[in-house]
Amino acid sequence: MTSLEKSTAILREETLPGGGTLSFILKRGQILRMTDIEGGANVSLMMLNPHEKSERLNLPDTLKGQHTARLTAGHCFYSDMGRVLAGITADTCGWHDPFGGVLNAAEVSDKYGDGRYQSLRNGFYRNGADNLLVEMGKWDLSLEDLLMVVNFFSKVTVAEDGAFTFHHGFSQPGSHVELYAPMDVLLVMTALQHPMDPASEYAPRPIQLAWRQAGDEHAAIDTLLSRPENERAFANTRLFAL
Repeated sequence: MTSLEKSTAILREETLPGGGTLSFILKRGQILRMTDIEGGANVSLMMLNPHEKSERLNLPDTLKGQHTARLTAGHCFYSDMGRVLAGITADTCGWHDPFGGVLNAAEVSDKYGDGRYQSLRNGFYRNGADNLLVEMGKWDLSLEDLLMVVNFFSKVTVAEDGAFTFHHGFSQPGSHVELYAPMDVLLVMTALQHPMDPASEYAPRPIQLAWRQAGDEHAAIDTLLSRPENERAFANTRLFAL
């Protein structure tokens, strides 16, 4: 049984369509489950402190502090202030990419061809940079605030020579990941294909989202105390919440 199944009733459910965007505050003590409905999805996600938006996800510290090049259950997301913005408490996918970033409009056009609104209307080809900026504008954030993202449901391995390899079709239908928030965290996301996905057709996949209150916050945090570095980051988080 996962931490979500042990928690209280669903507070909210929503489907993020392929190509769609969303931003919201995941409240302290809540769990967000993201589910890959069809398989092969990708969600590019930013994290910030909504009360002090200059505090953001620091992916280099997140990876160095946990001695990893991938993210899965037991891993925390560190802010640039050394706090835990969120942590993965359950994961059936097993690998989420911190390296790939997102594409901009020119890169999407080069990869998928002409997909302008004038010809395709609401089916036009969206890009990660603009999608994130649309949501960021709702929180008084702009281009200089655009951050590195985590690409959930995507596997990218790193060879000894530093070369990246994207594993096509890695996430299976029904794969899910749960994020627990030990403090309020602003999530900004878009559901678009991974930049390294070799598919030549523009076909982003949908994601199901479900929010719950954690039934046992201490148990959720215990699943994330996998390293001494995480324990220190949680101590910083508790100090902020006082």
